[in-house]
Parts: sequence; C-alpha cells; structure tokens
Amino acid sequence: MLGRGQAQASSPSDQRKKGVEKTLDPLRRLGVLDDEDIRVMMQGSNMVKVRSSRWQKSRNLRLLEDGVTVWCESTKSSRKAKAQQTFSVTEVECVREGCQSEALRRLSGSVPENQCFTVVFRGARKSLDLLCPCEDEAKRWVRGIRTLKERVAGMTQKEKLDQYPPHSPHNQDGKMSYDEVKRLLQMINIDLSEQYARSLFKVRCDRSSDGRLDHIEIEEFCRELLRRPELDAVFRHYSSNGCVLSTAELRDFLGDQGEDASLLHAQTLILTHELNDWAQKNQFMTQNGFTMYMLSLENDVFNPDHARVNQDMSRPLAHYFISSSHNTYLTKDQVTSASSTEPYIRALNQGCRCVELDCWDGDKGEPVIYHGHTLTSKVPFKEVIETINQYAFKASPYPLILSLENHCSVEQQAVMAKHLRTILGSKLLTKPLSDRPLKDLPSPEELRGYILIKGKKETPHLGQLGKNSSYTSFSSSSEDELASSNKKDPGKVVCTKLSPELSELVVYCRSVPFRGFENESEKRPNEMSSFSESDALRLIKDSGKLFVRHNSRQLSRIYPSGQRLQSSNYDPQEMWNGGCQMVALNFQTPGEQMDLNQGRFLPNGRCGYVLKPGFLCSSTSNFNPENTGGGPGHVPTQLTIRIISAQQLPKINTDKASSIVDPQVWVEIHGVAIDNSRNKTHRIDNNGFNPRWDCTLSFQLQVPELALVRFVVEDHDHTAKNDFVGQFTLPFTSLRTGYRHVHLLKADGSSLSPATLFIHVKVSRKGVPIKTVSERMALAKGKA
Repeated sequence: MLGRGQAQASSPSDQRKKGVEKTLDPLRRLGVLDDEDIRVMMQGSNMVKVRSSRWQKSRNLRLLEDGVTVWCESTKSSRKAKAQQTFSVTEVECVREGCQSEALRRLSGSVPENQCFTVVFRGARKSLDLLCPCEDEAKRWVRGIRTLKERVAGMTQKEKLDQYPPHSPHNQDGKMSYDEVKRLLQMINIDLSEQYARSLFKVRCDRSSDGRLDHIEIEEFCRELLRRPELDAVFRHYSSNGCVLSTAELRDFLGDQGEDASLLHAQTLILTHELNDWAQKNQFMTQNGFTMYMLSLENDVFNPDHARVNQDMSRPLAHYFISSSHNTYLTKDQVTSASSTEPYIRALNQGCRCVELDCWDGDKGEPVIYHGHTLTSKVPFKEVIETINQYAFKASPYPLILSLENHCSVEQQAVMAKHLRTILGSKLLTKPLSDRPLKDLPSPEELRGYILIKGKKETPHLGQLGKNSSYTSFSSSSEDELASSNKKDPGKVVCTKLSPELSELVVYCRSVPFRGFENESEKRPNEMSSFSESDALRLIKDSGKLFVRHNSRQLSRIYPSGQRLQSSNYDPQEMWNGGCQMVALNFQTPGEQMDLNQGRFLPNGRCGYVLKPGFLCSSTSNFNPENTGGGPGHVPTQLTIRIISAQQLPKINTDKASSIVDPQVWVEIHGVAIDNSRNKTHRIDNNGFNPRWDCTLSFQLQVPELALVRFVVEDHDHTAKNDFVGQFTLPFTSLRTGYRHVHLLKADGSSLSPATLFIHVKVSRKGVPIKTVSERMALAKGKA
C-alpha cells in the first residue's frame, strides 16, 4: 500500500489495544462512537421475523464492526449456516415504525405495535418485518438505522471505501468473498449486473479458485467492472498526458458541460470521487475517478438543483400542477381487485398531493372505501385516514387534498367528519386562513402542513333546507353528468343529502358544476370543477384559450373515463397543456402515462407541486394549446441528443439462458401538439452489456417549457412487439447539456440500476448554444 512504513515491535497488550482501536475506526469515522443506539445494535438483539400469523421465526440481529452491515442469523443451530444473512444500511430505503406493512397490519392488535418496525429495501429485495422484545429496543434500532443512513449519505466515495475494510465474521486473512466485494462496491454507489459480475469474479479474477479475492485481485475486479472505452475517449480528450486529469483540465471539461467551471468545484469533485490516495493528495483525477464521477448522480442528465424545492411556493394554488391520484385505494383494476391502505402509502411517498376516497356505508355504522357495486374489496374509512395521517407529509410538506366521493348516508357522513377531525387533528384545515374576502387561493407555502377536504358544500337558501338536507353532494363528477353517470360508470352513484358536519370541513376546494366560461371574474377562487377526460379534451380543443384563463384562477380536476375498467390511463400531457392542475391518474397502473406523471413532478424536490409556466397563470393569457405558433411560450429551440452507449441492460426473457437483448433507444418529446415527436436509434444485436450506437437525434421545440423528454430502451423483436426494457422521463427545463448518464427506471418507476444510457446533449436557439439549465429556463420564459 502507498505510504505504509514498517511497523515497530509492540507488546501483546499494545497489540490488543491497537486491535480494539482499529475495530472502532469505522464508528469513529461515522461519528457514532458514543451513540447509545449504535452500541445496542452492536451488542445484538433477539427479535422475531414476521411474514404472517403462521410464519414467525426467531432471529438475532447485530451491527458489525464496519458500522454499516447488519448480521441476521437464525437462533436454531441446525439451520444456522443457511439462515445467516446480512444487509447494509446503504440498501435501506426507509424504516417504518409500528405495524405499517401489510403483514404487520394484519397482526395489529395481536402484537404490540410499539415493538414492531419494518425495514424497507431499495429494489426488489423484500421488506423485513421485525418484532422486538420491548419498545425501547425497537426505538433504538429504528433510530440507529436512520442515523447510520444519514451519516453514510454524507460521506465521500473515498470515505465510504475506507469504511468497509475486508471484514468477515468467518475469515481474517484480508480476502473478500463475492458478497463482501459486492457490498464494498454498493458502499461507493456501484451497482452490479449480477450475472456479469459473478462471471468476472469467478473466471477472470479468482485465480486461487477459493471463492475469495485478495487485495490485488479486488483492484483488478473493480478495474474490469468499471472499464468504459467511450468514457476513456472523453477522458483522453481533456487529459494532456492520457493518464490523469489535472484540476485545470477537469475545470475545462466542466466548462464545456455548462457547469460551475471553478477550480474549487474541480477540487471538490476530486476529493469526492477519486479513490486513489496519491491522485487525491496531488489533486489529480484518474480514469477510475473520472468514471466514478461520470456515473454519479452529480453527473446525471437530471439537474440536481431541481432535486430540492427551488420554485416560488408563494403563488396561489391554481398556479401549480398538482400530483393527483384517481381511485387511490385500488391495487389493480376497478372491478375485482383489492382495496388497501398500501396504495395510499405508495402514492404519498411518491409526492402525490391529491388522493381519492370513494366512501360508502359500512357495517356497524362505520363507512368503508371501495369501488361501489363491484367485486373490489372494502377497507375501513377510519383505517385509510389513519394511514393518511401518518404518511401525509413524509415526502412533501405542502398541502394534501383529500378528494371525497361520497355515497354515504347522512349518519355515516357524520362519522366520516368525526374521524377526520379526531385523527387528523390540527393538520386538518377547518376554516379559512384569513377573515378577509378571498381574491385568490392561498399558496402552498401558506397551506404548508395542512390537509384540505375537496367536496360539495352545503348552501341553504333562505332557511329552506333542514339540518340533514342539501341540494348537492360530494362527487368527482359534475352535476351536469349525474344523469348519465350510470351509463359512464355504474359505480359512481352519488348521494343527494349532505351532512353539515362534513360540509363544514370544505374550505378552499368546494366542488361546483362547471357552467361555462361566462362571468369568469365573478367566480369564487375556492370553487372548483371536475371534468371527465373527454370533456376536458373537448374544452381544450374547442376553447383552449378560455380554458387556460379559467385555470389561471380556478382549480380543475380531471378524472379517467368510467369505461377504463382495467384502470388504464389517459395522456396527461394534453391536460397540462391546458393548465389543468389536478390531472388524476391511476397510480397503480404502470405505463407511458405514469412515466410522464413521474417526469412532470420530478423537479421541485418531488414535492408534488410544480409551478406552471407564466403563460398558464394569467387571467388575460392568449396562450392556446392547440395553436402555439408565434404566441406566448413560443421559443423555437433545437434539441440535439447523441445516444452514445448503454450499460448493463437486463435480460427480458430470463427463462431462456441464451436470451440476449437486442437494444434500440427511442427518444420522445411530449408537449404541445406541434412539438410531439419521437425518433430512434438502430438496433444492436445480442449485446445488453455495453451496446454502442453513436446515433444523433434532433428535435425542434416550439414551447419548451411544457415539453417532457422521455428515453425508452426496447428489446427489438422481428416477429412481435418490442419488449420494454427501461425508461427515464424528465422536463426539458431539467435536462442538462454535455456528456450525461441516464439512470433507467423499470415499468413501475423503480430503479433499474445499474442500467444506464450514456448520451451527449446540446441545446441551441437560432444557432446559439445554450449550456446551462438556468439559461434555458430564462429563454423559455422570455427573459433572455
């Protein structure tokens, strides 16, 4: 090793002391040496692993000396060898306290909730449901895992690498097994293609054939795993000697990328991503360090500045696109699937800010939620509200809207109101923020931390209505459509009486029927209308400019046609083009439409609120989504994308050992009608590991502020429809120029890591290159 001198002789006691100190080094580096929670984790705890009421097994969990690995073993010695498992805190997505998984919720009441917690992993690994012997121990493990996750996230790549020395409970010879090497690489954010990595480990690097690698073999394994000829070519272009990048050379590269081209930024990147001690000390970046940087999220095609809340959150609610879910309670189709609280958790964790609750009378006076007059199962209204209360603001601090579709009797509506008040408490908005007359809706910032109820509000006329009567009801469809609602959607039958207790909870989202665009200035800002997808499309096509003006001040919610029995989705882009805020989709149904929704709400910290372009926020706007040439938002822009290569694309047909991907890449533009376009590369036969295209695709955008860019990788098939491999969608205004990696996602929106695309992006207007995202956004807003 570099810089290591000859050790002096020492006494056995000194050696033991040094051994203890060395063991404590990882904890010291993490800053948790004196953390009592971590000490409890290192001592170990006997817990019960729970899968169901019948499957509950004793397990011993212990944090290893590296401070990041948890050792989990069976207490039965006969099965110990098979049952021993580990997981790293770097693999943990989150930790849920109490009975917050499907398995633990089914046991709620039979197990002490304050002694339970769930470890949720990233990717396909199953969650781990655990029951501790006491509440204090459960809390210490929950806090401890969260603390370690936070500390590791703040470390540099080099610090992470130092954090995981070759430890193993079974050997102390400095060699590492495949699983240990895999965990080492996961620490520095290198995910592996399992088949390729195992083959590389066994066939090319494990020369002793004992299933373990020594230090030299580990370096060779990493070097081979990171080998990228196309990245090396970029590296050599900027390196004067072809071996390392100086700080000044790295700065030049950053300048061409349209990034902060200061020496300080270049030095920071070297300290963060360079793994070689000598190079880091002398402020050089090696090829491996460059590869690490290029694969990191810092070099992602998505602007990292947009990964936090960065937009003005003080504008009226009507000025934002709001992430919205339809039939949120369903797990699949709207005829036979299960209703559950789990979809609410998933939607809220994705930043969804408007969820739907279809409420019906239930047994014993307790309302239930399900898709009425179908075979979908029922879930108690109270249980859904309890779940919403717990997860409402986990992913976003901004207001959550509950869209109630009420089919309940007056009596059970009163029960709903009671549960809303009792469970949600101070989170529930029950009165206006101000006594002053309402000119505009409050802002997301003003409503931060509040839950709003969307529905009909009681409007007595001259005392004609009794306490238990009303002309209107809660519904996601407008009154104009009630006559035909049975034909469109047999499950959408609404009540005719409204409980005053429930009516009182409607403040800023009062559902009213849409009566046309006349007298727009007289409409109250707190009145909103819901539109079926077909009615919304008709308004956009026939009266686009008027609909945009309407949506600059009033909230609109769009919902799917009742004929979509399989919970399919419509194209949300057309609704966003018209300024509609709540474009409700079936979150449980993956596909292109949900890809677009995920891309639309990717920026602004994924908080579920995205500020609409200025031309969609003015009550005098002349923007017409059906005729955009030369009007507001018209900023002709050339987008050029070179698809260079892909890395570690997975097999689609895993049943066939010989199945290899024949990949091709589509780039799609989703925006106003004139901008909608798609183009593709040629296919590469039999290469999913490192296919190379070097194919340039160009697009002309007229309204770039509304455009989404979608990358799709398919497995080409001569005889059938191409198979979907992965995709990634983002707004044009969040797209970064230069050499970038696109980290692909699965059909359900989860990570497809380590699968990536390597691309080069160029943006120009009238022949003038636009490098930075801020320049591009300024141009799109007409400020440059």
